[in-house]
Amino acid sequence: MTSIYLDYNATSPLDKEVLEAMLPYLTDNFANSISFHSFGQAARKGLEEARNQVAALVNCLPSEVIFTGGGTESNNSVIRGVARSRHSLGNHIITSQIEHPSIIKCCKELELEGFETTFLPVNGLGQIDITLLERSITDKTILISIMHANNEVGTIQPISEIGKVARKKGIYFHTDTAQSISKLPIDIQEMSIDMMTVAAHKFYGPKGVGALIVRQAIDLAPYMLGAGHENGRRAGTVNVAGAVGLGKACEIAKNKGENIINKVKANRDLFHKLLTNSLENVILNGHPTERLPNTLNLSFRGFDGQELLIATDIAASLGAACHTTSRQASSVLSAMGLSAEDALGAVRFSFGKYVTEEQAIEAANRIIKFIKK
Repeated sequence: MTSIYLDYNATSPLDKEVLEAMLPYLTDNFANSISFHSFGQAARKGLEEARNQVAALVNCLPSEVIFTGGGTESNNSVIRGVARSRHSLGNHIITSQIEHPSIIKCCKELELEGFETTFLPVNGLGQIDITLLERSITDKTILISIMHANNEVGTIQPISEIGKVARKKGIYFHTDTAQSISKLPIDIQEMSIDMMTVAAHKFYGPKGVGALIVRQAIDLAPYMLGAGHENGRRAGTVNVAGAVGLGKACEIAKNKGENIINKVKANRDLFHKLLTNSLENVILNGHPTERLPNTLNLSFRGFDGQELLIATDIAASLGAACHTTSRQASSVLSAMGLSAEDALGAVRFSFGKYVTEEQAIEAANRIIKFIKK
């Protein structure tokens, strides 16, 4: 039995076009991008082209793109950087109970230093309440950080509405788009986003590289200190090859993204339909429509998710792959009000462009056969 990979929210394979774009910067154009000589300038040319490609996808200025080591670094940079740069204006941060640990753990650590955090609850579909968000704002609120779409259930948050609230109040607004970029339209200007997190490996780019987009007007203290890379906003020699890969992934998403997503969504929906037509007690977790087009989180009531995946040889997640390897109920599903039994029976299937229709059908048939047996 050949394993079927349905875990694209955990990480995605490297696109061959992305690899081809990166290769010259792993061999010939290897120099430090801030070196003044011709080798360095060749590397810098590739880096700046990548910056333009990222900016074009989300409608920001190229100068607003800071290359980082990935999503976790970008999120840490926002929470810690805003806390330092705006501490004189206040000490209150608003986020949600279902954010990535790189947000939640940073906020909890800052609480030991005198900061206060409001962790907004979510409803049974995984969305925050805008009215409650507005009521949570105080005269000491300096940052609102709400992810665009949840990595476990795929639920999309009302980012444009949140952005308008924050802009009206003069509060910085950050959103983690690690899961949504390339899957959903993102326009920093229209959505009133001040800062935005990007992770390359979530959409066919390389691991170990990401971006933090920071609007020009934002005062953000640098998280990493050292030499003057990224115009002094992020120290450390830039991973030029990785940045080039991220840029190419953004270019592909901009030019081919709609066709890719249509195929991915069709396979996800086919898989879901086959399961629900044949099985009882299969529960959808998350919003039925306001959800990432590739994500399907299901609870198989009466079954353990881990046993199901082992028996069917399907690569999927029991929660978020980067969170924990322990067998405990997902904090996201618990925040949404699921029982421990349903949370432990939950599996996140996340589809990508290399999943075929035949694989979607085969995966569904394996699950149906296992459960009926």
